[in-house]
Amino acid sequence: MPRWWHDVAGREWLDRLPGLVSAHCARWGLVVDGPCRHGSNALVVPVLQGSRPAVLRLSPPGDDIAGEVAALAHWDGRGVVKLLAADPAEGSMLLERLDPSRSLATTPLPEAAATLGRLARELAVPAPEDVLSTSEIAAEEAAHFERRWQALHEPVPEVLLTAATAAARRRADCDPGSSSVDGDLHYEQVLTGERHRWTVVDPVLLCGDIEYDIGRALWSRLDEMPEDRDVHRAVEAFVAAAGVPRSRARDWVLVRSMSYLLWGLERGLTEDPPRCHRLLELFA
Repeated sequence: MPRWWHDVAGREWLDRLPGLVSAHCARWGLVVDGPCRHGSNALVVPVLQGSRPAVLRLSPPGDDIAGEVAALAHWDGRGVVKLLAADPAEGSMLLERLDPSRSLATTPLPEAAATLGRLARELAVPAPEDVLSTSEIAAEEAAHFERRWQALHEPVPEVLLTAATAAARRRADCDPGSSSVDGDLHYEQVLTGERHRWTVVDPVLLCGDIEYDIGRALWSRLDEMPEDRDVHRAVEAFVAAAGVPRSRARDWVLVRSMSYLLWGLERGLTEDPPRCHRLLELFA
């Protein structure tokens, strides 16, 4: 991300990276085992700890990984990547090694949607009491949708705003339950590995409705679903595998699509807002 090399602290961190890798290798008994990879906010180094393949993940300053460490520890390898060691103060984690070249992003739909549904159900163990709930998120969205919509000069018809706000209120007024939820469950966050065919990475721990992120599962691959029936087929595959009511999944498609549409327009995005608009029209 550009902020890491435009920001003084970010540039200093980049300069320190080779030393940080060496220090963690010495500390955890690691040997570098291949070329580094990176996303937008982390360096990932394949390593060996003895004979065990793993990856060393280093995050930039300012990124608080304590929440992710807590989420990984909570699920303890159940459907998610196994946490082997961590130092949140240093932004470092040692994780089981997965295959970054094979994700659900390249698995055909609706099979990929069904896999997300099965993973959402597998992750639905009792959540800690202090975790943010999906009903709290829905209440926040319902309270601010109209103001944000007006500030953007009414970018979608009011009937879509009304439908999304009503859906958010329904989800806010319902008992969210105590099931653990990954609030960042989408195709690129699911990789193949040795313990499981499919494993979740970078989870965000919430509690409540396990289909919370179904909207993202649709808009992230919406271009592969040119016909409306293709979209409905993907939803049905997810709903059947997750064992959740279709009406509740529909509510979350509306809530998350409106939320991301407004967020994207506020930041000048040009591709995802039209995709969210299509979903709003399809499910309103």
